[in-house]
Amino acid sequence: MKIKNKILPLNAFAFLFFCNISAIANDIEKKEIENSNHLTSEPLEPIEGTWGYNAKTGKFTHPSMTPDSNGPQPFKGSLNFLDSNQYVHNMKMEGFVPYVAGHGHSWQAVLNWQGRRFLYDYETTMYNLFDITDAKNIKFIKRKDIDVKNGEHQFGPLTIKYNKTLNKTIAVQCYEVPRYGVLENKYLYKDQVNAIRARKMLRGFRIYEVTDPDWTKWKVLSETSLDENSNGNEKAQQGSGCLDVPVYNGGKYLFVAGAPDDSYSLTEYKSYLFSAAQLVYDVSNPEKPKRLSIWSVPGQKIGEEKDYAKNQHAGNKTTWMGARMPLFIPKDIEKGGKYAYAAMGGLGFYAVDISNPNKLTTISHLDFPLNVSGTVGDNIDVSKANSTGMIYYSGYPLAEDCHEPYKEIYAIDVKDPSHPKIVNTLPRPTPPKNAPFTDYCQRRGSFGPKRSGYASINTGTPNQRYLPYAFYNAGVQIFDVKDPKNPTISAYFVPKMSGEYIGKDGKTKVKSDPSNPVHSIFVEWDRNLIWAFSNHGIYVLSTSLLGDPIKELIASN
Repeated sequence: MKIKNKILPLNAFAFLFFCNISAIANDIEKKEIENSNHLTSEPLEPIEGTWGYNAKTGKFTHPSMTPDSNGPQPFKGSLNFLDSNQYVHNMKMEGFVPYVAGHGHSWQAVLNWQGRRFLYDYETTMYNLFDITDAKNIKFIKRKDIDVKNGEHQFGPLTIKYNKTLNKTIAVQCYEVPRYGVLENKYLYKDQVNAIRARKMLRGFRIYEVTDPDWTKWKVLSETSLDENSNGNEKAQQGSGCLDVPVYNGGKYLFVAGAPDDSYSLTEYKSYLFSAAQLVYDVSNPEKPKRLSIWSVPGQKIGEEKDYAKNQHAGNKTTWMGARMPLFIPKDIEKGGKYAYAAMGGLGFYAVDISNPNKLTTISHLDFPLNVSGTVGDNIDVSKANSTGMIYYSGYPLAEDCHEPYKEIYAIDVKDPSHPKIVNTLPRPTPPKNAPFTDYCQRRGSFGPKRSGYASINTGTPNQRYLPYAFYNAGVQIFDVKDPKNPTISAYFVPKMSGEYIGKDGKTKVKSDPSNPVHSIFVEWDRNLIWAFSNHGIYVLSTSLLGDPIKELIASN
């Protein structure tokens, strides 16, 4: 077995020395020693024979632990072609738009404006804008490319809401330090670390007054750095900025995730420097946001190393620690909501009392089985919490070809938030009998849950029985969670695997990354439509489970 850029734990060296393992070692025993719960280096490649596809059973066994990896990792039994078939059960394709904002990842935002509905599909360097008022006649409005390399500020995760008090449509947009393209490995390349520290940019959020569907016409009301000691752009701000889609319901409070300064830095992940906390702002005056509180957990900050060392992920140089998304809030705090839930990566799940925004309080905590690599926990669906007391917690895969442990979706009972209980996991999708593979791991690319859409983006009232997820090479999977002890898969739409998409000129075919086939969904609960964002275009879907699709919109602010 070849080992590149790996440092074995000290106890493994001792074992090798005394037992002359190099000649006679049992690989399984060696793996148990080297991949202990408290590693001092990345996990090693899994031992052959402990994982992989079983041709007799037709099932794939995921490795128990893997190093962080990029690119294809085919195994015996993988398809040697991109499967161009489409698999559908209890769903219908209402439309398709051959536009791609990001072939591996994209965010969405929705704007109701003067009786019409607009959709933004975007990444940090560009966005596409569509008029989706008539789902049968989607109109492409505009594409904008952001010239980040030449100093134009990146485009960030976005939430748009109508503020009744101000009688204005308000947008909040987050900005964080780049995760890719600048920092490859903080343990090896200190010059890259220094480049992130020295990067001059807004590490925080902007608030806009929306004056038109065209983002370039919006009015900037304020710019707020999470680093309260920053002084504009005169020097580099500290911390991460705010991550992912901000939680704003059009009222007084704004919730974001982020590291407000460089002390929030206890994390394993190689290409990220920070461990994000949860922050609350009073934005009743959007021109002067006021920070109310910061909530974090022991082991996130410099000085909390003893707490950090107790964590099962400590030392593995692989796991994301801290938040990746803001708090998940089942009921708006201004409508009497008291509880929120936090997915804190390798630090686990937390229930939080938010009734006093000036001082958030930890109520309870759960850890999950060790799961390295991939994103161990970043998303919580709380759409059923108020009616059923159940929430759904998950991470997502980062490796291709199932070269990491499977990412479960945990069903958690929070009827008593002070004593959350794991009830079940949602079923692992299986392909239909007519597919040329018996396990989705064979289909190539990534396989596992991404997210169920963003609560602050999805429109209307969520169905209380059915739960859709983007599932990468398994497309869109819809779970029936009526009985939390016996969840089932009731519908799915699995599009073709593709290695290309139509470029911005509308004609030229551009090579695409097939590793993240369906990476995001947006759900219009008020129109019974599910939008699936793939590496080759956007699918508009319906299912009889939700009811007949409403293709024309009666929209209001």
